[in-house]
Amino acid sequence: MIGLLQRVSSASVVVDGKNVGAIDAGLLVLVCAEKGDTEREADALLDKLLSYRVFADDAGKMNRSVTDVAGGLLLVPQFTLAADTRSGTRPSFSPAASPEDGRRLFDHFVRRAQARHAKVETGIFGADMKVSLTNDGPVTFWLRVDPVGMSR
Repeated sequence: MIGLLQRVSSASVVVDGKNVGAIDAGLLVLVCAEKGDTEREADALLDKLLSYRVFADDAGKMNRSVTDVAGGLLLVPQFTLAADTRSGTRPSFSPAASPEDGRRLFDHFVRRAQARHAKVETGIFGADMKVSLTNDGPVTFWLRVDPVGMSR
């Protein structure tokens, strides 16, 4: 599983002209399932994401998590994060999970996040989404959890 997290002062997702998710300060997280990923990887990514320290403490150091600061989470499905870009000029999406597995794992990830965090908004799996954000910092991190026994 891949999570591309961006610390934001605000972020939103629009589908067909309708705002479907929005947060104030917190994390916008693009979420991607890859072949071989299971609920175990989704849970491990969520654990890491909720405890990842990207918000400043009183001394200005990144020592606080989104949980610590009670920030919002905007979770957006993004299969293109699995793209293989090592050759040619067109990405290959063969590393991505099937659409069925991707939807199942994204839905699982969202349910678990909602059970553990107060402010969770989402994009819509498979939709043509317009994502807007104000990256705070900018601060952006790539988190990845590989399936057991696999290294990429």
